Amino acid sequence: MTVLRIVPNVAAASIEEVRNFYSELFDLDIVMDHGWIVTLASDRRAIAQIGIATEGGSGTAVPDISIEVDDVDEVHQRAVTGGHQIVYGPADEPWGVRRFFIRDPTGKLLNILAHAG
Repeated sequence: MTVLRIVPNVAAASIEEVRNFYSELFDLDIVMDHGWIVTLASDRRAIAQIGIATEGGSGTAVPDISIEVDDVDEVHQRAVTGGHQIVYGPADEPWGVRRFFIRDPTGKLLNILAHAG
């Protein structure tokens, strides 16, 4: 058996607002839209993972979703320009990632990260 995909689902009163948040911040495209659910995706194949944690590291709360990007500073600038509140960071962590935390319009805590190297 092989896991082909893991999809976090975000409950939202306004699909449009949350869709715009994720698509504009992360350059995600709509790959499915049934009106009551919209699925966004990148053009790259992602690795399926589930994180299980007691804390988020460096004394932070456990994030709801972690999103790895190739340029965390670019996404951070988009977030700041978009008027989104940064909850933590950006920070270079001792375990080799640069990251920041932000909340999406539904209140989900997002860990936006890039591996050093």
